[in-house]
Amino acid sequence: MWSHQGPKILRPGRRERFFIVITTFNRCDYLDDLLASIASLSPPPDGVIVVDNASTDGTAAVVEGAQRKLAALPVPVPVIHHELRENVGGAGGFSAGVDRALAEGAQWMWLMDDDVTTVPGAIGALGQWMDKYDAIVGRRYDAVGKPFFWQHRFNDFLGIHLPVAGDVFKGSNEFSTNVGCFEGMLVHADAVAGAGLPDPRFFITGDDVIYGWLISQERPVMYVNAFVLHKARAQRSIDLGIRHLNDSSDLSRFYMMRNRGLVAGYLRTHGKYNPVGFAVGTALTAAKEVFRLLAVEKTLHGSAKLWRGWRESRRILSDSSWAPMPPLKRGA
Repeated sequence: MWSHQGPKILRPGRRERFFIVITTFNRCDYLDDLLASIASLSPPPDGVIVVDNASTDGTAAVVEGAQRKLAALPVPVPVIHHELRENVGGAGGFSAGVDRALAEGAQWMWLMDDDVTTVPGAIGALGQWMDKYDAIVGRRYDAVGKPFFWQHRFNDFLGIHLPVAGDVFKGSNEFSTNVGCFEGMLVHADAVAGAGLPDPRFFITGDDVIYGWLISQERPVMYVNAFVLHKARAQRSIDLGIRHLNDSSDLSRFYMMRNRGLVAGYLRTHGKYNPVGFAVGTALTAAKEVFRLLAVEKTLHGSAKLWRGWRESRRILSDSSWAPMPPLKRGA
């Protein structure tokens, strides 16, 4: 049970060694807000790992300030600045961060980008599901405080994740999914051991979807009715009824298509690759990105990145030496 007097702490057992893993790159202002919100968490985490993707702004100073502030809390929280020599993208950052968290003895790892903030009671709110599941995704508010749409399932035939319409929490406070989201996914070390580290080859885009899918091949992945994060970065978007479509970037467009090759590799590994269905899924992915350009960004500039990414995905598909990330030894 949570203590109601003084600082709250996690009870022993399934809730020990709770670490927050953040990946950041040149967004020190957002990172500062996130670390300040972590200082208000009650109960607090057992540690914070900031994976710094070779930032060139004031990230180091922000982390140093947070180290002092969180060390002075009634229940001190260590902040580890894990600096990388080069920018390996969000995927590489989370791969390095999970690896470092395991080395620090983490049992739970709450994964998040730098452009969110935490809800003060978030860890306690997730607690009831930590006793039952090894992979949990809590809910988020958007930048203006409204519920952010995130309810999907991965379709093996098409090789894409699709939105689930309606209120998935109408009859229950938990929804079984088979995708992940590194904007607040909570994973236990047992789930990581089975799935291996997040695949750094994705660089950005799709790494979390596939990571959740890999975990779901062995154990449940649950989307739960607990608001635990705020999105801090506003984005241009349109409401399509069953989901919101946000703006993107040329880099993201390239990797959206290029990473289709990696997705195919994982489907093949698990005997779930259908070339016809996957081709349809790839066409739908490209069509969605073109629609995003036209409807959200009001331009077709950037469409060439989709073509380049698709060509690179074909190279990955034809690579006979390709192999998935290996599982880890239990207790590694």
